[in-house]
Amino acid sequence: MKVWLTMIAGAMLLAGCSGGTDKADGGGAKTLRIAVIPKGATHEFWKSVHAGADEAAKELGVEILWKGPVKEDNLEDQVKVVEDFTTAKVDGIVLAPLDDNGMRVPVSNAMKQEIPVVIIDSGLNEVETVSFVSTDNFKGGQMAGEEVVRLLNGNGRVIMMRYAEGSASTDEREAGFLDVVKKQPGITIVSDNQYGGATTESAQKTAENLLASFRGKFDAIYCPNESTTFGTLRAFEDAGVAGTVKFVGFDASAKLIDGLKAGKINGLIVQNPHKMGYLGVKTIVAHIKGEPVEGRIDTGATLVTMENFETSEIQQLLGLK
Repeated sequence: MKVWLTMIAGAMLLAGCSGGTDKADGGGAKTLRIAVIPKGATHEFWKSVHAGADEAAKELGVEILWKGPVKEDNLEDQVKVVEDFTTAKVDGIVLAPLDDNGMRVPVSNAMKQEIPVVIIDSGLNEVETVSFVSTDNFKGGQMAGEEVVRLLNGNGRVIMMRYAEGSASTDEREAGFLDVVKKQPGITIVSDNQYGGATTESAQKTAENLLASFRGKFDAIYCPNESTTFGTLRAFEDAGVAGTVKFVGFDASAKLIDGLKAGKINGLIVQNPHKMGYLGVKTIVAHIKGEPVEGRIDTGATLVTMENFETSEIQQLLGLK
């Protein structure tokens, strides 16, 4: 009797993790379960990705399982999330890798167990996945570099704050920026080796240290993501220098838009995170259904300044209209 009870309990547990529920139409079709795993949960960027994923899920009639690290520096936590979803036999995974090397093994293991993976936002080294849905980050960095050169009329001293080692998306934004400004004979890079890290607080500390070393010795600064941009804005405001140097950042949030409108930020390279989440889910579901998908999908990037801020296109992109 105990053996039978154990077998029944085990069967019930497997049924609970088998990958979906039957639809109410009686056809026995399974509702696909798609795990969507962001880099973190605190930044506005990931909230917009989540909204896009939810919109696609409702259109397609699939279930979204949203889970990721709280902070964007907890690689161990993200590895565990991928491993747990692999064990649970979800039907597909949409992942924004925290580290281009550190996430290779868990993603490879998922693919080996026939769980397809679509990568969003930030690339992964040496792992073949279904598709890569992301901003062209190198191009976005180039756009930032071109704007800084324009703001300085081709002459000046520039600081570039980095984000974090191993983050492919921001690595490319930094490389794209340097690709442009290093070609300008009138531009001098006074610092490009300081990392802001995953939080606004750590980025603010880095910006404060840069101000202590280079105050009055630089004319423009570039930051490659939301946390570095906002941390730098707070440091500049506290030091009373906001608006006195040219400032181009990456990503958008309400506080960064306020900084732009106040003249404390000159330009923001804005991605389309809603589209990223939406297309990430659409792509994985299409693949599961046997439909052809593109290996690389560019979700676009736009330079936002006060010159184009009031246009309908920008207002829609920023979710203000």
